[in-house]
Amino acid sequence: MVIKLKLQPRSEWIEVTEQPGTTVETLYRKYESQLPYTVLAARVNGTVERLTWRLEEDSAVELLDMRTQAANLIYQNSLILLYLKAVDDVLGHVEVDIENALNKGLFTEVKRKEPVTAAEVHQIEKRMRQIAAEDIPIGIEKLQIEEAEELFRQTGQPEKIELLRAARMRKRMKRIPFYSLDGYKDFFYGQMVPSTGYIEYFQLRKYRRGILLRFPHPSAPDRIPEYVDEKLLYQTFGEQTRWGRLMGISYVSDLNRKIEEGKAKELIQLSEALHERRIVEIADMITKQKKRIVLIAGPSSSGKTTFAQRLCIQLRVNGLDPLYMGTDDYFVEREQTPLDAYGEKDYENLSAVDIHLFNQNMNDLLQGKTVDLPTFDFITGHKEFGKRITSIGPNQPIVIEGIHALNEDLTPEIPQEAKFKIYISPLTQLNVDSHNRIVTTDHRMLRRMVRDYKYRGHSAQNTIKSWPKVRAGEDKNIFPYSNEADVLFNSVHLYEISVLKKYAEPLLLEIRPDEPEYSEAVRMLNFLRFFRVIEDDSVIVNNSILREFIGGSIFVE
Repeated sequence: MVIKLKLQPRSEWIEVTEQPGTTVETLYRKYESQLPYTVLAARVNGTVERLTWRLEEDSAVELLDMRTQAANLIYQNSLILLYLKAVDDVLGHVEVDIENALNKGLFTEVKRKEPVTAAEVHQIEKRMRQIAAEDIPIGIEKLQIEEAEELFRQTGQPEKIELLRAARMRKRMKRIPFYSLDGYKDFFYGQMVPSTGYIEYFQLRKYRRGILLRFPHPSAPDRIPEYVDEKLLYQTFGEQTRWGRLMGISYVSDLNRKIEEGKAKELIQLSEALHERRIVEIADMITKQKKRIVLIAGPSSSGKTTFAQRLCIQLRVNGLDPLYMGTDDYFVEREQTPLDAYGEKDYENLSAVDIHLFNQNMNDLLQGKTVDLPTFDFITGHKEFGKRITSIGPNQPIVIEGIHALNEDLTPEIPQEAKFKIYISPLTQLNVDSHNRIVTTDHRMLRRMVRDYKYRGHSAQNTIKSWPKVRAGEDKNIFPYSNEADVLFNSVHLYEISVLKKYAEPLLLEIRPDEPEYSEAVRMLNFLRFFRVIEDDSVIVNNSILREFIGGSIFVE
């Protein structure tokens, strides 16, 4: 049989001849010496498959390492399974929660009265490295739902039983994938590597009451990233956990049950009230501290526009009269725009901003001067003047939204005491179950997918295709500066995936098997099947952050 083979991203296709029944792993080993990083899976005829997949006919095969989202998540799933097995070996049968991304890793918690000790963490990591060195196979079997329920009943995981019952009721899952490692067995809705020898890079670190499970970033698959203590993020996740308790929601099964009981309206109203209270708190901090420059930044689809407008309203309630603006009007002239590695104009580069003019204008405004603010013409690629002659009074803070807003290099000439920095992102604490987490980037991509179709006429395929470039820009320009923020606003609504599903699922189903984005669409559809839909979203208020994506917002046209 003839195999069209792509060894890594951006490489050319080559043709090779193989015998029917050859596994993808065998194919990979033939070319391993030519590859920069460990291959973790493959895209076979548009569908992501394990390396154990047998090729029986002519096929197109792309080898995937951690630089791709699909392989990155497969590595995380495999590492979590290895971690759970090691915890079971060292501490015995204890409940473990895989909670959220934190400090360049995943925050996990062993549910017992006393927190794990540093010595126990060291023992768990040592056991993980032993298992990895033994290169033990990771098996998979698919159980009937009744068999899966009995297994979860024996291991004391009621939230998984409830999740499976909901899935069976919707007739979307008939057989449940279980992965096994040296006698340890668990349900994962994602895929795994063939054996523990593929799990080369990881680190455990005791943190607060839990353990950080750290692994490489896709940009550098062969090393553990530098440790950063994201204290503000930890506090925000703690706040989200408390909000979840108020609403009675810890896992997707809890959300589904609330929807089935007809309590969606109550959830939506409570979540909006929590958002409003937090915005009021932030407005009060700005007012009390007499801050004059409010800087807002966050990754794509965080709800920055709606948040900034609602913050301005609360500042007005406090007797202030904020001036709201973005940084897009301060682009340098188009011919001065820096180029990226591919020779294309890089509008996300900080050097694409006229920093000196921006700082001069802001300082002049703060000093009570009348300023001729620029308006950037995106057709001609030049700034125009004379259209926005502006001055502000002493009670007027300037609220500024922009991707570089938290980067000190954007505002080096503005007094530090005048600035108040806000980081915004949807940080969900809701997980599928105790071991299957919801990836924040997936949540944001759903938001963007729905918005792109609603407001820009873009297909889901287009959103998926552009997402890696969006993520690369965030990794460079936004995430490194999140710790610079004075406060973090979590823009997530625990109920919202059940709303977004109604809009996103039909868009994902339009992507054909022969299109490059098909495998990612399948992964997202598999994730969405766990959620019941909130059919009637009319109760969502018109100033909700979610309205920025599904339509009906008073702030977004």
